[in-house]
Amino acid sequence: MTTALIFAGGAGRRMNSRSKPKQFLEMHGKPIIIYTLEHFEYHEEVDGIVIVCIREWITELKGLIKRYGITKIMDIVPGGVTGHDSIHNGLAFMGGFAEENDVVMIHDGVRPLITKELISENISAVRKYGSAITAEPVRESVVRSIDGENISEVPLRDQMYVAKAPQTFYYGKIHGLYERACRDGIKTIDSSHLCSIYHEPMHMVKSTKNNIKITEPADFYIYRALYEALEGQQVFGI
Repeated sequence: MTTALIFAGGAGRRMNSRSKPKQFLEMHGKPIIIYTLEHFEYHEEVDGIVIVCIREWITELKGLIKRYGITKIMDIVPGGVTGHDSIHNGLAFMGGFAEENDVVMIHDGVRPLITKELISENISAVRKYGSAITAEPVRESVVRSIDGENISEVPLRDQMYVAKAPQTFYYGKIHGLYERACRDGIKTIDSSHLCSIYHEPMHMVKSTKNNIKITEPADFYIYRALYEALEGQQVFGI
């Protein structure tokens, strides 16, 4: 069984949106979260979807799911204080039905420009290597600073990648890591960071281009432009 665990628990403070969280902002009359969910809804290898959502917005999300005919939803789980907590909540809920060797795809609800091929590659990589971390090569040099003022290192650019999503695992493995982190009092940025802390091997899946996460206002306008270009086939190679 393959389940998509969609993290939509963020309040979107950096979006400067006073009316609603970023995942509920609309583009051409449809909320961003629905664009994201449709990729998993229509993928033949995805059996179910679990969503982690801000508690106060669960009723709204249920209405949207019904309105747009999303049928694979298994449940909507309240989010936690942090993204780490929200993912842990979702994985804990899945313990009621998931088997150790089931595949779970952890994905941002505000990362709607993924593709069917990327989902397929993640699932295939887990079955072959045990994990799949979507990553994109950096396009500019990356610098490292320990004190936030002085540059201490400039790694070789051709060795640097940006971790994105989906991030895909066997359920037993990733749930066990989040349980371990809870016992150790550790909270992480994402699942790849968690795997790194515990020295778990990770297989990289190359991301499709422009697999952006909508976090700030500029991201929303970039997403809209990219979506419209794709729909209109105005630009090739996006």
